[in-house]
Order: sequence, then C-alpha cells, then structure tokens
Amino acid sequence: MSTPIDASKATYAGAGVDIAAGEEAVELLKPYADKASRPEVLGGIGGFAGLFKLRLDRWKEPVLASSTDGVGTKIAVAQALDVHDTIGLDLVAMVVDDLVVCGAEPLFLQDYIAVGKVVPEKIAALVKGIADGCQQAGCALLGGETAEHPGLMTDGVYDVSATGVGVVEADKLLGPDRVRPGDVLIAMGSSGLHSNGYSLARHVLLDIARMPLSGQVEEFGHTLGEELLVPTRIYAKDCLALAAEAEVRTFAHITGGGLADNLARVIPRGLAAKVNRDTWTPAPVFALIAQRGRVEREEMERTFNMGVGMIAVVAPEDVDRALAVLTARHVPAWVAGEVSPAEDTDSARAHLSGDYLRF
Repeated sequence: MSTPIDASKATYAGAGVDIAAGEEAVELLKPYADKASRPEVLGGIGGFAGLFKLRLDRWKEPVLASSTDGVGTKIAVAQALDVHDTIGLDLVAMVVDDLVVCGAEPLFLQDYIAVGKVVPEKIAALVKGIADGCQQAGCALLGGETAEHPGLMTDGVYDVSATGVGVVEADKLLGPDRVRPGDVLIAMGSSGLHSNGYSLARHVLLDIARMPLSGQVEEFGHTLGEELLVPTRIYAKDCLALAAEAEVRTFAHITGGGLADNLARVIPRGLAAKVNRDTWTPAPVFALIAQRGRVEREEMERTFNMGVGMIAVVAPEDVDRALAVLTARHVPAWVAGEVSPAEDTDSARAHLSGDYLRF
C-alpha cells in the first residue's frame, strides 16, 4: 500500500529549484555586469526588462540588426574541466561577430543560462566571461535569465545562449549587393577551433584517440583541455575599425559550414569567391583531428574554420590599407583570394584551391 503524499509539505526547493541560490548568483555576477555597460544603458541588472536609450541624434537612418546563438558542445569540455569563464567569451563572439558582418555596431546583449542546479560561483564565472566578452566587443550586457531545470537537466549541466542587438546606418549596410568582381578576400586568423565542430572534435580526440583532457600535447605546448577551451576570437571592434578606414564590401563570419558555405552566403549570384589554401597553415589542432580520426579534408572544411575566423571582402585599391589596419590591431591577416565571375550565373559559389602547407 502506497504512503499518502502530504502536499502541505511540498516546497519549490524540495522540487529542486533553489531561489536563494539564484539570488546569490545575481549578487555575485552584478559587479561583472556593471563593468560591461555603455552610456545608453538605463538602470542596472535586476529589473524585469533591460533599458537602452537609442541616441537618435547619432544616427540619420538607423537599421537595427539582431542575432541569437549558443556555444554548442564545447560546453561539455568546460563542464568536464570545471572551467566556465571562457565559455562566456565564446558566447559573445558567436553573437556579435554575426552582427558585425553587415556593418552593425553591437549595442547590447542579453544571455540565457539553463542549469540543472544553480551553483552561484559557477554562474558568476560564466557571466564574468560574458561581461569580459561584451567589453571586448564594446557592447553592454543588458541583463538575462538563469533558469533552473531540475528533472530535465542533471546537476552540473548547463547550456547558454544569447541575443545581441546592433545598429548600422542604412547607407553603410554591408552585404552581397556591394560585392564586385576583382574584390579581394582578406582572411583573419582564428584563435583555434572557436565554437564549431566540437561534436566531431570530441568524438575523434576523446573517444577514438582516447586522449585525456589533462594530457600535455607537444604540438600545442599545453594540455588538450586548454587547447579545446581557447576562447573564440572576438572580431567586432576590429571589423568596425576596418570598415571605417577601408572600402569593405561585406564580411563573412566563418562558423558552422566552414569557409566555402559561409563565404557563399555573402557573395551575390553570378560571382564566385576563390580562396587559395596555400596562403596559410592551419593550427596543429586541425591536423591532429584529421590524422587521429582519418577525417577527409572535405569533411574538415565543412565542419571547422580551418584557421580562418572572419573574411573581409575589400575593394582591390584598399587592400594595403586594410592589412595595415588589422596589423596595427594585432589581428593576423593576409590576402587569401579574390572574387571573380562565376560560370554558373544563377548561384553564388565559393571555391578553395591549392593545399594547406604541412597539413
């Protein structure tokens, strides 16, 4: 005979949701969020809505841009190593570097963190990384939400996403319509895997090769775990500085789908982007994944950035100026190809030629 349930003794905490822990997390993260601000922000963290006063005197014909993204299964590595601040940087990069492709200046970002159980120190570390990323991108962290999901997510597990909003003048909006034959492709180096392809990377390195995250890897000069958690490079301010100094037609953020697919998104019908692989050498982590997993080059290029995190499509007469701007900002950059007429005028294409050195 089953024991009757005494509903009068049921509590939210007993069901797995700890409001007090959530409040403690908010108090711990407030100092980080306060640092990631802009003059247009009204109020602070803790309100029902984030307030941002758009300065219309600064813009003649403003166009708002928005982007939403997450970090994918890179989070599994962070959870295994109990290192969480770098994930926050990754999250900001994935959002703001999509915004800047159209020339938009990131204004603010709001995050969403879903957890099995709130551990205040862990949430604070995550938000510290997000706040640091917002500072690097020049945008405000305007608030967010932390939701505890007992029964759906186990303790120690979390996922993150964020939405960012940016603004660009209508007459400075970048995109495929600006691209012309003869334009030059300037590649900007990635810091590593960034935040795409981790399901394949983890499968190869951890499951097939059985490499421990704590193990030292000679090619890296540090552990495998440290390599897999290298934060995604944030290009937002660099791209905006470049667009202010040179004739940039558009940018391509190299994320899931790799170089060819993401370049094709910003090339108009009738034109082709031709990238020469001989112009750079991918970082050792890409070769390690390809070798240990016997991953074909086509699959590698469809899954990973292969060492290029962003591409600027630039007018040919401004190539030297563009390279000088990026060099001064300590962004590794080089001429990687050009835009030319396509054989198939009904679609846009991106082609990779040549071969990676030592890959």
